[in-house]
Amino acid sequence: MSGISGKSATGLAQGTPSALALARSFLFVPANRPERYAKALASGAGAVIIDLEDAVPPDAKVSARQQLAVGFESLTAGERSRVLVRINASSTYWHEDDLQLMEQLARLELAGVVLPKVESAAEISQAAASVGKACAVLPMLESAAGLAALDALAGSPQVLRLVFGNLDFQADLGMACDADEVELQPVRLALVLASRRAGLVAPVDGVTPGTGDMVQVQADAGRSRRGGFGAKLCVHPAQVAVVNSALGPTAAELEWARRVVENSLDAGGGVFSLDGRMVDAPVLRLAERTLALQAAG
Repeated sequence: MSGISGKSATGLAQGTPSALALARSFLFVPANRPERYAKALASGAGAVIIDLEDAVPPDAKVSARQQLAVGFESLTAGERSRVLVRINASSTYWHEDDLQLMEQLARLELAGVVLPKVESAAEISQAAASVGKACAVLPMLESAAGLAALDALAGSPQVLRLVFGNLDFQADLGMACDADEVELQPVRLALVLASRRAGLVAPVDGVTPGTGDMVQVQADAGRSRRGGFGAKLCVHPAQVAVVNSALGPTAAELEWARRVVENSLDAGGGVFSLDGRMVDAPVLRLAERTLALQAAG
């Protein structure tokens, strides 16, 4: 597995695990339920986050870590390329032991680690040093302090994508958002802007907590795509297909992208006109990214 580096002409990071860079859906599964790992990976999710944090009660942290160590070894190389682990925050009692396990799993080609409640670049640097350069780091924005340090977080070693912890962020600020979370729009925009400034893959939006409300999931995922997010966290397998569809290109967009690329070849890479509109390098990059996203679906 190759290391983490800059962006390509398609807007996707070069040298990164393609599954994580192109994934539209990130499905959580509790670390202490190893019998669910394979089911989660077979759900259609672009990536699976095995969770040592919120999904595991305090009295089960040690056993969950042991179950993860054994369960991860049973996964195939292809499955491991789509697996991340969310460890406990650096302020907790369990963090150091989690990092030791991540160092072990990284040697077995763990694709990435998710860092919750990150508020400083130093936290990311410590984790990156533990897992090695081949393992991607995805920090979660979940507090006002994290928002203030967002550019520093985005520019830290091995960061592939930023992740929005929308529920914890609300709790940190004492907010009481409705389902549309309109109050969080400035924060979501900040994540997208910081990702763009740092040359990262488009960020991952937060969860829709209602596991059975697919109308809300679709609305939330549509908002994510309009706002510049490339993926969304899922808390139930039933959410995956809806999120994948909402965050993927439409048939009309794919047809347009194919025509742009084909006509660009005919034009020898120069500026040309398509359907009465000028197509130059930025438009071509958008078309290439659209086709790349479809390839990941």
